Amino acid sequence: MVSRYLLWILLLLPSDWKNIAITNEAIATAERSFKEADYENSVRQHLALVDEHGLTQPEIKFNLALSYQSNGQEEDAKKTYESLLSSEKAQISSYASNQQGVMLGNEKKYKEALAFFKTSLLKDPTNEKARYNYELLSRWLDGNEENQENEENQDQEDKPEPSNYAKRMKAQADDLVDRFQFDEALNTMNRALEIDETVASYQQFIDHLKDINEINK
Repeated sequence: MVSRYLLWILLLLPSDWKNIAITNEAIATAERSFKEADYENSVRQHLALVDEHGLTQPEIKFNLALSYQSNGQEEDAKKTYESLLSSEKAQISSYASNQQGVMLGNEKKYKEALAFFKTSLLKDPTNEKARYNYELLSRWLDGNEENQENEENQDQEDKPEPSNYAKRMKAQADDLVDRFQFDEALNTMNRALEIDETVASYQQFIDHLKDINEINK
């Protein structure tokens, strides 16, 4: 669900080859840190690209925001993504909106997240990550509301009382859903059901996960 790192290499101009070469090396170093999951240094190095090298290209700022997000600096990430939402580059604006949606989804602010995914698609209809996120979350919200209504109306005597193990597995699956890892959530519930029949008390939840995962096919 995380957008890809954007490459940005400056043109080498003979009149200022030395400075450009130094800047390009700084860009490459920042890129390497991100790819190696050294997000703390990635943040520092991307900040240096902005503050020391004077790079203000949207691609650089997006990579800085992505580094903030990966390093757990959510508020800094949000502010940086927000500054890109009005970018003249539709792709960058779309990516930033998608990432805002991902972060809101992780905070369980699902309706707000859905709105950002929709905005992302409006800015760039070819953004397949945003389309996937929008369809997935939209399907989940629709089904989850329906399941809640069904559970309230269903006679509780028809459902087995879940064991502590079943409750623990459901909690793990819920945590995976919060991180948009619907396939892992389904696998968790299916594995639990193999050894504990009381997991069937969450059958509607399991069935809904199956419906969601059809999007991946």
